[in-house]
Amino acid sequence: MTMQNKSGDKFDRPGPGPRGGPRAAMRLVEKPKDFKGTMRKLFHYLKPYWFLLLVSMIFSIASTILNVLSPKQMGLITTELYVGIMQRNGQIDFAYIARIILILILLYIGYSLFHVIQGFISNSVSQKIGYELRKNMADKFNKLPLGYFDTNLHGDILSRVTNDIDTITMTFNQSLSQITSTVTQILGVLIMMLLISPLMTGITIVIVPLTSLFVAVLVKKSQKYFKAQQRNLGNLNGHVEEMLSGHVVLKVFNGEHRSIKYFRNYNKELYKSSWISQFLSGLMMPVTGFIGNIGYVAVCVMGGYLVVSNSIQVGDIQAFIRYVRQFNQPLSQTAGIANTLQSTAAAAERVFQFLNETEETPDTDKSYDLNNIKGNISFNNVYFGYDKNNSIIKDFSADIKAGQKVAIVGPTGAGKTTLVNLLMRFYDVDSGSITIDGIDINNMKRSDVRSLFGMVLQDTWLFSGTLRENIAYSNPDACAVEVYEAASLACAEHFILSSGDGYEMMINEEASNISSGQKQLLTIARTILANNPMLILDEATSNVDTRTEILIQKAMDNLMRNRTSLIIAHRLSTIKNADLILVIDDGKIVEKGNHTELLSKNGFYSKLYYSQFDKVSSNTITS
Repeated sequence: MTMQNKSGDKFDRPGPGPRGGPRAAMRLVEKPKDFKGTMRKLFHYLKPYWFLLLVSMIFSIASTILNVLSPKQMGLITTELYVGIMQRNGQIDFAYIARIILILILLYIGYSLFHVIQGFISNSVSQKIGYELRKNMADKFNKLPLGYFDTNLHGDILSRVTNDIDTITMTFNQSLSQITSTVTQILGVLIMMLLISPLMTGITIVIVPLTSLFVAVLVKKSQKYFKAQQRNLGNLNGHVEEMLSGHVVLKVFNGEHRSIKYFRNYNKELYKSSWISQFLSGLMMPVTGFIGNIGYVAVCVMGGYLVVSNSIQVGDIQAFIRYVRQFNQPLSQTAGIANTLQSTAAAAERVFQFLNETEETPDTDKSYDLNNIKGNISFNNVYFGYDKNNSIIKDFSADIKAGQKVAIVGPTGAGKTTLVNLLMRFYDVDSGSITIDGIDINNMKRSDVRSLFGMVLQDTWLFSGTLRENIAYSNPDACAVEVYEAASLACAEHFILSSGDGYEMMINEEASNISSGQKQLLTIARTILANNPMLILDEATSNVDTRTEILIQKAMDNLMRNRTSLIIAHRLSTIKNADLILVIDDGKIVEKGNHTELLSKNGFYSKLYYSQFDKVSSNTITS
């Protein structure tokens, strides 16, 4: 899986557990900034399971020891066969061989059983840790301010919840037990080799530094080419994705030749870096295998000499060669384990970074009777900026009476949506106050404030499910009759009943099987069903055609009846019947009044209003 870090460099995140072989050292992995500190935090999650981990380690050690003992037993069988044929004229002690075979069967059964038990315990612990981490992250989601999600890529956040936690659980499941078994196997095999022949053991150990030296040199040489390969692959994928998403524009401006030219350049660079990196990577196994085979030859020659001199038995050579393989295998895996631990620490660092993000200020313990809220809203000398050094809302004051339909208009960036964010307590004001029926919203629970408002936004959000389920999302306890009434008031009933399955029609994952206007009508029906005392309509008709806009406008009129309503609109023709229009620019109210009053002033609102008609006239003439 190719990932990208904050610096833009791409790297390969390892799959489940460390991969064996020296080529594992050649993978590009993200390195943590604070390995020790992150691992300390990570092992904190292991504390409740220390006994299970201890039992898992014991079974891992036991299974490894049983595995280490088996080559010696097989060597005894070989020795008995050799001695029986060569020295006792074919008199082989088959009862002795049967006893050895029985011992081998018991060793293999014990090894398999202990390995399964160890795997079961490790998997249980790792999944529990993954569960705890995901639970903590889910709890953190609800405590983070909206500003965090506005300033961080959603894909990066999702990657922390999925990929990073998967990396951690896989490491706990496999790498920790593999570290135990690797250490045990190296020590156990070394002891068994020394017991057979210290001289052959010395020859084997001399070969190891040669392999390690070659691997180190090759890794150093290949890393820059692997890095270039990932960078060039990213450039190629980015270009292809860009061209596919903008295919129509590409065709309109005859950009095929330019696109192919860029593609060929990216492809050429990818070919060069990939060829070199894969060639160097391909050298790893043959050369290490060649060095290893030299070691086997040396062991066999020395073993033959020792057999002739009666220092060891023939079966000891066979057992020793098996031990050499068992000795080299964990050594070759250490690079993969080291990379996996580095990648796991980097993943854990990203998870803990998320868990350590600054949370919203705690909610107050005060509670108010929300059933008697009328809907009077007051902004009192409000100052706010997403950056504390740059205020967007400046000394904003306004009084909105219960049941009023108030439009907020102004140029892009004037602060219209920011006011809604403050009113919903997605952000808190820097100074001043916002009150509802005289109650400062900072003294109310965020959930209580948000329960007072229904929202219809420019960007509709529907989930995969039936039309009925999407409408009832705002009020899961609503009965079918209430859902039908809400759909009727939202003017959505006609298209719902026209569909083959009616209210049971399934919306697909991307909600692409209904039109934009139909989506908006469903969100209005959902808001009607919620029956909030106040409403916020943010550019609700900006992405639909004129006919659908009329339908949506009728639905919104039904929605706004007898409710305090705040309407944010760029298309000023949609807010002519508002009781009050607040014209803001640069975070301040520059004009206020109804549509007729503001036009008569020939001020800022008048210029905005007539400029839109100038654009319409210009577009009409052009078309």
